[in-house]
Amino acid sequence: MTQKQENPFLSLVLNIAIPSVILMKFSTEDTLGPVYGLIIALAFPFFYGIYDFFDRKKVNFISILGLVSIMLTGVFTLVKLPPHWIAVKEAAIPACIGCAIIVSLKTEFPLVKKLLFNDSIINTELVQNRLNNNQNTGKFENLLIQTSYLLSSSFFLSAFLNFGLAKYLLVSEPGSEAFNEELGRMTALSWPVIVLPSMVLMFFALYKLINGIKKLTGLEMEQILQNQAKK
Repeated sequence: MTQKQENPFLSLVLNIAIPSVILMKFSTEDTLGPVYGLIIALAFPFFYGIYDFFDRKKVNFISILGLVSIMLTGVFTLVKLPPHWIAVKEAAIPACIGCAIIVSLKTEFPLVKKLLFNDSIINTELVQNRLNNNQNTGKFENLLIQTSYLLSSSFFLSAFLNFGLAKYLLVSEPGSEAFNEELGRMTALSWPVIVLPSMVLMFFALYKLINGIKKLTGLEMEQILQNQAKK
């Protein structure tokens, strides 16, 4: 059964566009106010994450961390912690994922298999059979290690950019109208400043993995990719 895919347009609108507009334009004292503006803005990505889970029936630990991040942003702001701690939180989430990817290499369940070498992207059964036949499973494990470090670097880059953007933009007192506007601007800039560079590294890691699989198995890309294999 084909895994239902997330709607990228809906995700961008509910996770970035609408919260940004609410925080920047509707958090003034004569509209929603700073507190209610923040709560309503964060409600969109929060409830979208819950909806997406039940819609696709898929547990995604990165999505769960995203929900935790949203809740922490709300809590930190409402209790008026200094903006520095929101910057730390923004960096901590992707940094933890990057560390988890590397640490998981020492376990029986490396996260690179969950994130990249999985049945929704790659025809893992065919690839594994061909690796066994060619006696290249050892070389494939080395390939997974190299890919893991590349993948983790995308999250470390995200952590660095998250921290820098938050420190640069968040300068007002949490809970204020000005702070909500800064938070909205940070949310809006997260896509071009943070997501795109990190995705470039992530796709490079996927490219390296697929290219390595081609060399070790003799399979063509159309055979390796799950969606192509099902056509």
